[in-house]
Amino acid sequence: MRMAGYQGGIRRAGSLAAGALTLALVAAACSGGNSSGSSSPHQTSSPHGQSGGNAQAGQAPAAQAAGGQAQAQPNAATLQRAYVRVVHGVLPSVVEIRTSAGLGSGVIFDKAGHIVTNAHVVGTAKTFSVVLSGSVTPLRATLVDSYPPDDLAVIKLTGSHHLAPATFADSSKLQVGDVVLAMGNPLGFASSVTDGIVSATGRTVSEPQGGDSPGATLPDAIQTSAAINPGNSGGALVNLSEQVVGIPTLAASDPQLGGAAAGIGFAIPSNIVTNIASQIIKSGRVTNSHRAALGVRVRTVVGANGQPAGAGIVSVLRGSGAARAGLRAGEVITAVGRSPTPDTETLAAVLAQMRPGQRVPVTVLKHGGGKVTVQVTLSQLPGA
Repeated sequence: MRMAGYQGGIRRAGSLAAGALTLALVAAACSGGNSSGSSSPHQTSSPHGQSGGNAQAGQAPAAQAAGGQAQAQPNAATLQRAYVRVVHGVLPSVVEIRTSAGLGSGVIFDKAGHIVTNAHVVGTAKTFSVVLSGSVTPLRATLVDSYPPDDLAVIKLTGSHHLAPATFADSSKLQVGDVVLAMGNPLGFASSVTDGIVSATGRTVSEPQGGDSPGATLPDAIQTSAAINPGNSGGALVNLSEQVVGIPTLAASDPQLGGAAAGIGFAIPSNIVTNIASQIIKSGRVTNSHRAALGVRVRTVVGANGQPAGAGIVSVLRGSGAARAGLRAGEVITAVGRSPTPDTETLAAVLAQMRPGQRVPVTVLKHGGGKVTVQVTLSQLPGA
């Protein structure tokens, strides 16, 4: 997916591995897990609502009055102490995850040994080496389950270990301008920290296909200026209250200069992370994706001019909203609601903004070339 007014792409901050990244969407390199030190890691707000974190995070110290006028005079020593406190408080919850394909980051989710990270970090691996913060001894972990549509996975350490679960914020309270720190293992440098602010919430971004990853469209992503580098994927985006507000996943790519575009990274909001991870831990899989689906398999169709012309229906899932609306294989979806869908990536991004049960008009090109619009009640994207 291309960002509005930006002719570049996104690159995954995925696991660090050899090989050129040739797609517009480049993995942002970090596997990680979420630890929850609070009494409950679950959030009460919608897991796919607007991403956010602690509303108090990143607020500057109180302005000081000078010459009768209120001026912003942040106390540098106070801010520095806050940074030090957050780094020392959260880094023990961030781990390094190693697979045969590379390395990434993770966040300790609970004291039982569950670690949350990105699906693209675990790839197709079933076993992992995990190195805790401050340690050099690798520990063994196994896959609990992976959910590629939200680019999330949970692994579990074997044996008993002294762990420091992270505390997760309510990401719906995150505000543009909040100060955040990105913690992980970028480029293999363990326990690295970068800082920035929340630049936007509620972004919809698409990851590329590649390697062991089928790609994904992520709704409600947090955009941050904190540097996100290969190896950061799956790590922690943290507010100044020592709470995880998101899992760093992607960095924008610069098509002119090559490589990552400075200061444009993306993270999966903590409300989605805790909801999906909790389902996997409880049931061994995702049982409720909270995401809408048409119930079709599609591929991009190219028009006579060589440009994408729509999402061609390859097959229709029996009993789905598309099936009940009479959609058939061979037809081409050109719009959902008022949004054109010239390709499958755009269609996925449009659906990511919608909810199961919503009734929407879908415009299709029929076999004979005629165009019709039908009403489709969206079903739920399967959880497993």
